[in-house]
Amino acid sequence: MSIALTASSRRYLAALADELDISDTRYEQAEQSYMSLGRWLNRPDSTISHYDPVVYVQGSFGLGTVIKPLSDAEEYDVDSVCELKLLAKTQKTQQQLKTMLGVEIEAYRRSKGMLKPLHEGRRCWTLNYADGAQFHMDVVPALPNGTSARKLLEAYRLETRWTGTAIGITDNERHDYRHITEDWPRSNPKGYLEWFRSRIIVVLNERKRVLAKSLNASVEKIPDYKVRTPLQASIMILKRHRDIMFENDGINCCPISIIITTLAAHAYGGQEDVGDALLAILTGMEAYILRDRNGRALIPNPTDPMENFADKWAEHPERERAFFKWLRQAQADYARVAGLESGALITETLSPQMGTALAKRAETRFRGGSSSLLRGATAAAASSSPSFGSVPRIPSKPKGFA
Repeated sequence: MSIALTASSRRYLAALADELDISDTRYEQAEQSYMSLGRWLNRPDSTISHYDPVVYVQGSFGLGTVIKPLSDAEEYDVDSVCELKLLAKTQKTQQQLKTMLGVEIEAYRRSKGMLKPLHEGRRCWTLNYADGAQFHMDVVPALPNGTSARKLLEAYRLETRWTGTAIGITDNERHDYRHITEDWPRSNPKGYLEWFRSRIIVVLNERKRVLAKSLNASVEKIPDYKVRTPLQASIMILKRHRDIMFENDGINCCPISIIITTLAAHAYGGQEDVGDALLAILTGMEAYILRDRNGRALIPNPTDPMENFADKWAEHPERERAFFKWLRQAQADYARVAGLESGALITETLSPQMGTALAKRAETRFRGGSSSLLRGATAAAASSSPSFGSVPRIPSKPKGFA
C-alpha cells in the first residue's frame, strides 16, 4: 500500500482517533477501581495480606488503546491482575488461590454496597459496578512465575528478556486445577505492556515533552495516558473497523484484539502521523504471521514465544479466514480514504465501515480543525470515582476491549 495521503485524509484520520478516544476520567476511574481493591486486599484484617497482594491493570487500559463502546448498553472492560507476590505454586492449587481471592473480593463488593453479584469466569472474578459507572472489572488471580518461565524458554533457546514479570494464572477448565503442580497456565501482562511501550517509546517521550512544555510541567509528571501515539490511534481505528464489520457475527469469528494489537505493534515503524502509521501497519502486519512446517499460523506472544495467539485458528479455520477477510477490507477502505480530499466523501466512504454517527462526528471535528496530543481532550467526562450502587441490567459486552 504505497499510497500518498492527502492533507485532508491525514486530518480526518486524526479526528477519527480523537472521536474514538475516551476521557482522562475514564482512565482515572479504571486506575482508582483497581487501586481501591488493592488497598482492601492489603488492609490489616485481610485474609491474604501476608501474601503481599498487588493489583495492576492489563489489557487495553494499560496499552492506551481503549475505544468508546458502540452504544450506552455496552460496558468498558477493566482487565486487572491480582498477583500474590509471596505465594508459590507448591503452596496452593489453582482452585485454592482463586477461592481465597474470591472470598476477599466478595467482602470488598459487600463493603462497597455493590448490588450486582460477583461472577466467576474461567480465569477471573468479575466485579460488576453500577450502571452509571458503565464498566466492570475482571480480576485474574496470579502468583509469580518468572523463574519457571525463564527456565522453560532457555530450554528451547528462546528470548527470555521479559520473563522477570511472568505470572502463573488459574483456569478452572484445566485437568490439574485442583492439584498441586508446577505446571500452571502462563501469562505476562506486565511484560507485554513493556514490550508494547518499547514500540512507541521514542514518539511517546517526544509527545510527553511537548505536552509538558505547553503545561509548564515536568515530563515525569505526565502520565502515559495523557498522550496518544500514532500506533495507539491506529489500533483504535482498526478495532472499531473490526467491531462494525463483525457486529452481527453469530459464529464467534471476530478477530481478537491481542492479535490486531501485536501485529500492528510489529508493523509500526515509528511514523509520527496517524495516517502514515495506519497505512504502514495495514501493509506490513501480515508479514508477522508466521507458519509452522504444517502451514499452521503462528503469532507468537512477544514475551513468551511458546504462546501462539493464533492457536485457535487451527481448530477453527473460519477464524483465520475471517481475519484475512477483515484485513483485506480494511486495506481497501483506507487505501480509498487516503486519496480523498473532501471530508464529506471521506465520511460517506467510512460510514458503513466505522459507523455513521462516528464518521459524522469525525467530519465535524475535521472541519473545525480540532485535534490534540491530549487523549480524550473533548470527550465527555465520566465520574472519576467508581459508583457502587446498581439497578439490575444485562449489558451486551462489546467485542475486543481486551
